Amino acid sequence: MNVTNLLEIQAGNLLHERGLKLVLAESCTGGLLGSRITDVPGSSEYFLGSVVAYAYEAKADLLGVSWDTLNTKGAVSSETVLEMARGIRDLMKADIAISVSGIAGPGGGTPDKPVGTTWIGLVTRKGEWAQIFHFSGDREQNKNFAVEAALKMLLDCLQADQA
Repeated sequence: MNVTNLLEIQAGNLLHERGLKLVLAESCTGGLLGSRITDVPGSSEYFLGSVVAYAYEAKADLLGVSWDTLNTKGAVSSETVLEMARGIRDLMKADIAISVSGIAGPGGGTPDKPVGTTWIGLVTRKGEWAQIFHFSGDREQNKNFAVEAALKMLLDCLQADQA
């Protein structure tokens, strides 16, 4: 495990110490965030699981994202990531849910949502947050940037006692 894994170790320690359970709903990261979480030995103590919901149908059918949201706001929006996070949190009865949806590239971008645009949602018992990021790497880099940003959001939330 290298230094880039520090975020998931720190977050994992706090989740374990507080007895909190984490779930994920991933789109553009395709399971990479869940992979990073499970790289930490003992993560089964706090990580319940992840759903990779790439297509609109998966977001709607598995996570309960409304078709109205998907059709009017798109998959890459604050509304969608919050609905994804609420859906997986409710489904798995977890304390914390993180969701990620973005345009990793190289195609798929628009003037309003260029390649690299990524929304990350975080839902806990104490609140809901959605944050937009604009990454400028290639597909693999953008996915890794999104994972780092999600882990940082999780750690910040835990350190601020917002879980």
